[in-house]
Amino acid sequence: MRKLILAIAITVMAGTVLCAEDKGSLAVTYVKAPLNVPSILQKKLGLIEEAFPGWTISHPELNAGPKQTAGLASGSVDITNCLGGTSAILAFVNGVDLKVIGIYGRSPKAFTILAKDGSIQKVSDLKGKKVAGPKGTILHQLLVAALKREGLKPSDVEFVGMGLSEGVTAMLNGNVEACLAAGPAVLRATEQGARIIADGEGLVDATTVIAVRGDLLRNHPETVRKFLEVDRKSRAIMEQERDRAIDITAEETGLSREDVISMLPLYDFDTTIRPSDVEELKRTQDFLFDNEMLPRKGDMDAMIATDI
Repeated sequence: MRKLILAIAITVMAGTVLCAEDKGSLAVTYVKAPLNVPSILQKKLGLIEEAFPGWTISHPELNAGPKQTAGLASGSVDITNCLGGTSAILAFVNGVDLKVIGIYGRSPKAFTILAKDGSIQKVSDLKGKKVAGPKGTILHQLLVAALKREGLKPSDVEFVGMGLSEGVTAMLNGNVEACLAAGPAVLRATEQGARIIADGEGLVDATTVIAVRGDLLRNHPETVRKFLEVDRKSRAIMEQERDRAIDITAEETGLSREDVISMLPLYDFDTTIRPSDVEELKRTQDFLFDNEMLPRKGDMDAMIATDI
């Protein structure tokens, strides 16, 4: 009998230790481009693992917004770090249970319209021209807003939907007259003779967000709060250990240290959800709806969780 009791006790203790060692799992998307310094620091310094000892942490590299939101919908992703506002809205309105818990970044000056053709010096010169870029994105929204400011309609240009890098290549090769670009792609294009004819300043805030599965926030708010603490820590490292953050970012992205230094001022990584951020998301929803990329409008206030 004593042996039986001892065996049971050992089994229970082993189970307890196993539970302590495997406390849970957390899948946080990893998007390092164009210059997502907080995410880079979180992964390279193991900040999430440090905050969740004993947990299984994964960093699925899903760069495309629709893939990130599909991960939220299926449950294979818990937190999307750096999700485009357009992708968040499209998913939310189409029934994906997600909550925006913070702003990842704002970078209006990092989003641009480029041209190499000498006849194009300003946005109004785009009338009747081919413009390449990713459809239904912040960059597409920038183009529409820039045209509107000049009294032009989207139909006044021939928009050619294609990926960012493909669009830049098409513009440099003369297959289209202009393209939409952001981040390092702008640096590379301007080095090859392209010019910035407009950026997002005064037109779009180029807002990216941090979003989580709705049921994760409802059932485990403490997990979400702890992740936000990690996020704040990564941003504090950016401020307090700037040189170290720059070196890590340059190594991870393949950019030169000088390129990282020149691009950093273009990004505002304050996670606070400001009233202006909510208004920007509503304007983004209007853009998607007006251009027939959204079947109906959703309640943006319901998509955002400010009291966590």
